Amino acid sequence: MSQVNLTNHFLIAMPAMADPNFSGTVTYICEHSPNGALGLVVNRASDLTMGHLFEQVGIDLSDRTLAAAPVLAGGPVRPDCGFVLHRPRGQWSSTLKVNEHLALTTSRDILEAIGRGDGPQQQIVTLGYSGWSAGQLEQEILQNAWLTVEASGTVVFDVALEQRFQAALDLLGISLAHLSGQAGHA
Repeated sequence: MSQVNLTNHFLIAMPAMADPNFSGTVTYICEHSPNGALGLVVNRASDLTMGHLFEQVGIDLSDRTLAAAPVLAGGPVRPDCGFVLHRPRGQWSSTLKVNEHLALTTSRDILEAIGRGDGPQQQIVTLGYSGWSAGQLEQEILQNAWLTVEASGTVVFDVALEQRFQAALDLLGISLAHLSGQAGHA
């Protein structure tokens, strides 16, 4: 069986998802290889706003609208570290190229640029990320824990947080009402 690459895909949690870290979530996969996967939950707010986060890390944030935006809870791994998913990619100190348009940056220089008003055009900031070891994500998909669909930057950056789950399902042409909590195997 060949390796399926789910980079730049959404994982949509099925209704039977038992893990509270992922129940009702949409996770954007930033990297997927034979060694595992890394993603960010893109539809769950943390307790912090961008203004509070920037204050905590000692960076001025001049954009008051951005200051009110939520910092997302990106996943249970390293919840004390910030991750910025953004477009365009730009040139930052510690950046993972996801595709031609999107990148994931973990270095302070991007936060400083956002604070000055010359950061990327669009970004979401998360605390923590979601990670899977080699073969783990594939096994979870076989167990019907996730639906997968090619991701849309529009869903990540332009759709309201509380509407992203349904927007990701819409990419598949599925309504939440049609999903069953029970998995079936032929």
